[in-house]
Amino acid sequence: MTKELVLYFSVYGTAQKVAKEIARQTGADILEIVPADAYDSDRSHYSALLRRAQKEHDTNARPVIKEQLPVADYDRIYIGYPMWCYTFPMIMYTLFEQYDFSGKTIIPFNTHMGSRDGGTYRTIRQLAPKANILTGLPVEMSSAETGAAKAVETWLKSLDKE
Repeated sequence: MTKELVLYFSVYGTAQKVAKEIARQTGADILEIVPADAYDSDRSHYSALLRRAQKEHDTNARPVIKEQLPVADYDRIYIGYPMWCYTFPMIMYTLFEQYDFSGKTIIPFNTHMGSRDGGTYRTIRQLAPKANILTGLPVEMSSAETGAAKAVETWLKSLDKE
């Protein structure tokens, strides 16, 4: 039997909402990628988050993941994140560099404010070349916040054809 995991990183909760919906519809386990140095989740401090994200991107930083993740225990992993600076947060590089996804099926999803996946699905293919990467789901941020159940359902059905 295939073991499934929804693994996500979220600061403002939008990627988390999509992750929870995927877990609800698939019955997969769910786990958050928690950084050792937490990000400020207060939306009124958005400019500070943007500055930090840009600095991490510009310095090619690899934020530390607080706890070990049981990636090896799963065959099929949905991986989600918000888009920052038109790409994924640098902690996602940490994830792909720290864990071996060889032989696993990765199904990406992300939230965005107009950039869709920003090329990150292609980047995941480069970072996990020995994994089977399925079609991802980009969800616009406001849709994620109001409920993405139908979008998730349609997407999951499309994955059955891959």
